Amino acid sequence: MSAKETVEVGQPAPEFCLPDQNEQNVCLNKFRGKWVVLYFYPKDNTTGCTAEAIDFTALLDAFRAANAEVLGVSPDSPKSHVNFIAKKGLKLRLLSDTEREVLKAYGVWQLKKMYGREYYGVVRSTFLIDPSGKIAYVWPKVKVKGHAEEVLQTLQSLQG
Repeated sequence: MSAKETVEVGQPAPEFCLPDQNEQNVCLNKFRGKWVVLYFYPKDNTTGCTAEAIDFTALLDAFRAANAEVLGVSPDSPKSHVNFIAKKGLKLRLLSDTEREVLKAYGVWQLKKMYGREYYGVVRSTFLIDPSGKIAYVWPKVKVKGHAEEVLQTLQSLQG
């Protein structure tokens, strides 16, 4: 899959095992039978990423009540995640994809442009994965404000 293609609704979610902030391996297949909110973000401790993580943390109990696990993924190291979680009081599991393999598998590692400069980076995106391991909903190029609430509402509506 090229960096341009993203995973689409109805497709099986690409499998992965990545270390979390505690360097424990987290594998997608361990969540069969549950919903998974898999959100990709560019960098720990940046304004948008902090706001998004705080919003997901605030709604974590509601996600869990809806049988959903929330997992954040960035190219940052587990050590960076530990500092981010401690500094911002987060309650999320943050996964470290330093090799960018999962970022590429989900199509969120893309060429970006800022101030006339081109570089590869994470396009903020969220994937809702159903209990059978299929993509149920995709939010490409996420705007942070209100996003966590929208994900929760979509999850609840898909559950009927």
